[in-house]
Amino acid sequence: MPFDPRSVALMLGCLFATTACSDPASEPQAAAVAPPAPAAAQTNVPVIAAPPAPVTASAWPQARAIDAAVLDPAVVDPEGLKTAMIRAQVLLDRAHLSPGVIDGRPGTNVTLALEAFQAARGLPVNGKLDKVSFDALVAGDGGPVMTDYVVTAEDVAGPFQPNIPKGDYEAMARLPALSFGDVVEALAERFHMDEALLRALNPGVDFTAAGTSIVVAAVGPDKLAGKVARIEIDKARGQVRAFDDQSALLAVYPATVGSTERPAPTGEWAVNTVAPRPTYTYDPTRLTFGKPKGKLTIKAGPNNPVGSTWIDLTKDTYGIHGTPDPRLVNKRASHGCVRLTNWDAAELGAAVQKGARVVFLGAEARAS
Repeated sequence: MPFDPRSVALMLGCLFATTACSDPASEPQAAAVAPPAPAAAQTNVPVIAAPPAPVTASAWPQARAIDAAVLDPAVVDPEGLKTAMIRAQVLLDRAHLSPGVIDGRPGTNVTLALEAFQAARGLPVNGKLDKVSFDALVAGDGGPVMTDYVVTAEDVAGPFQPNIPKGDYEAMARLPALSFGDVVEALAERFHMDEALLRALNPGVDFTAAGTSIVVAAVGPDKLAGKVARIEIDKARGQVRAFDDQSALLAVYPATVGSTERPAPTGEWAVNTVAPRPTYTYDPTRLTFGKPKGKLTIKAGPNNPVGSTWIDLTKDTYGIHGTPDPRLVNKRASHGCVRLTNWDAAELGAAVQKGARVVFLGAEARAS
């Protein structure tokens, strides 16, 4: 199905898994139906966004440079372009048009977020961070995008789980929890940032010292302006969008949605329940990937294979969930599922209603 930029279409994902919240084998299945054509109901739907909360600007020069960033097409300055991109990514994130990980780099997820913003604001839809779009972002939310955070004793205490054996389900099942690897990973996820960017903005900082002040993205509250009654998932573009019961658009997110080898389902289903901190069950009788010979249960934690939130669907063994590596969202294929960043999955999970419609559209374009 071709993308209609006026519709600002986005989608969610699901993964072959079972979780602590329910036994998917016991859940009722909805009959798959042909998805409705989105264009008529979704044209010119405005993005709902709460007014930005006051932000205390950071006094550090690297933060002030980002807060003051402008986009001048006549100036080709790599560092200036990066500061402008960071500012734009934070503003998109605050508008619930998620660019994925805030890293100061252009890419597919930023392009999709910009297309959503441009469509919602009636701007030319090209997915580019051009001057018109940048100025419109700043005009809508001119507050500082960088702020200071003081590392707490709780932050540095963990618990942490370094050296998680990614992909080795048997080894992961032996761990007491799938916690963050260290305090930098935990802080980066809290502020929706790439770890490399967090370190670059805080050169020489000892993140393990409680009381240390660091520069972070001022991403705002992870709370939507209304309850989610409908979710649409675009398998071809790797997008998720969430609507309220009046068909007003609440949020859009980048997503990993299945693969050509292990496609996500087609048709319409519904949200069954939401599980924060889910465990992950690997059952070789139900799954087609991995090598374990027996059923395994992997403990909860942000580095669990389904991340820190599981949104269970009425489609057996499928859900919308987080991921242990937010940098790879919409970058690699999944095992027939849809993944969001942990923070986007948590935001959606906190706002979605039981029984909300979940419509899968299009076909997977990414190979396994």
